[in-house]
Amino acid sequence: MAVQQEIETAIHHNSIEDVTGQTWGRHIARPELTQAYLKSLQIPFGPDLNLQGMRIVLDLAWGAATQLGPELFQLMGAEVICLHDRPDGKRINVNCGSTHLASLQAAVQLHDADLGFAFDGDADRVLAVDCQGRTVDGDYILYLWGHHLKQAQQLPGDVIVATVMSNLGFERAWEKQGGTLIRAAVGDQYVHAEMLQNNAVLGGEQSGHILCRHYGIGGDGLQTALHISAIVKQSGMKLRDLVDDSFQTYPQVLRNIRVEDRDRRCNWQSCVPLQSAIAKAEADMGDRGRILVRASGTEPLIRVMVEAADSDLVNHWCSYLSKTVEKHLAN
Repeated sequence: MAVQQEIETAIHHNSIEDVTGQTWGRHIARPELTQAYLKSLQIPFGPDLNLQGMRIVLDLAWGAATQLGPELFQLMGAEVICLHDRPDGKRINVNCGSTHLASLQAAVQLHDADLGFAFDGDADRVLAVDCQGRTVDGDYILYLWGHHLKQAQQLPGDVIVATVMSNLGFERAWEKQGGTLIRAAVGDQYVHAEMLQNNAVLGGEQSGHILCRHYGIGGDGLQTALHISAIVKQSGMKLRDLVDDSFQTYPQVLRNIRVEDRDRRCNWQSCVPLQSAIAKAEADMGDRGRILVRASGTEPLIRVMVEAADSDLVNHWCSYLSKTVEKHLAN
């Protein structure tokens, strides 16, 4: 991450050396590498595991997984139904994939499938859908994969790294299993940094960007989807039932308040009325809920998130904090 920041800083300050006139880059066709990649995804399961008898829908988002996604699951024995399964750079992620689940949810129910997976354009993220069409986000994927690794004694310290956005219901349920959930800032690079610092092998985000250091250092949606499918197959249960037996998400409300003044937005922690409001809300909720206030890194917004077991509590304090931001920072 330090090297990445150094490169970004150099770019922002236009200090990259001028390479005009030099010849850069070559194109070498190596189609055999895709087969080596597919084999590497299958190796961890050994020769005995197959997905025969499973009907799986794949939403490939017109992107990077269009060729290898169907081939991988067919090689593992699954019956595969594909959506948005041709590479099309003009339509990647457009009303499809992991950010638009409606078509996958409908297809899973229409075809009476066991489950479905939706990838994003570059296939480093994936979300699942159970047989009822319910979304299975990154928190559930982390819990199910973490529980599987914990049972196999392959999860050092029973630690999972998630982000500040991960649901409190997930955290409480994992703690009841004797595990520890460490929260990182939003972004896979921050998750990875926390994993290295805490010797954790599993981490990720609600968005479905999952990192498992048993198999690599980057997110791989195909790898994640295959592991979740294997967990379902080996359990002899439906994904629906595994999710029902895992945890119940706490009601969560996120509100975005537009704050045009960059200085106010970036230094919101110095706003005394807002800090007082946060302290008041936290004192009232105690261990029944959680508050997250942060400035967006990409938009002129302050994001206020409140979650708790009681939805009335969530709505009350989210409204209170949002109005405080509007009054003291947005005006």
